[in-house]
Amino acid sequence: MRHGKKFNHLGRTASHRKAMLQNMANSLIEHKRISTTVAKAKALKKFVEPILTKAKNDSQHSRRVVFSYLQNKQTVSELFNRVADRIANRPGGYTRIIKTGNRLGDNADMCIIELVDYNENLLAPVTEKKAKTRRSRRGGKSASNETTATEAVDESSTQEEGTDTTEKNKDE
Repeated sequence: MRHGKKFNHLGRTASHRKAMLQNMANSLIEHKRISTTVAKAKALKKFVEPILTKAKNDSQHSRRVVFSYLQNKQTVSELFNRVADRIANRPGGYTRIIKTGNRLGDNADMCIIELVDYNENLLAPVTEKKAKTRRSRRGGKSASNETTATEAVDESSTQEEGTDTTEKNKDE
């Protein structure tokens, strides 16, 4: 019976599930973003967020605890040296799951799980685009104001010419 057992077993034995989550956590810390199924991403989020919280305190004990979960020296050093600096001020919620649709082979729900502080597209400051101005052939700002009436006349004449060519094509 599964009374009170809330975590997803992912259809794997305990040792296989532990190894899979360990490998996925190593890949997430190394690459900052991985693509996987939604169920695995949710399980990975529960697995990796306490590890990231532990990494905020850089001590011998916390390094050993994190190493017991990840079993990879390079990943642990990357986590404590680079990642912990970026997440130091964040009180939690270190990962983001973005759903990307369904996989072609088996129609599984796919997603991208990423570290929040490493998405450059979302962290970039929003810059307002300049309003596009209409350019004239004559030059300065005062010339553009005077030519607006003549441009309107020119546009109407080009539209009439365009209608003449379409009428000729219909006759042929």
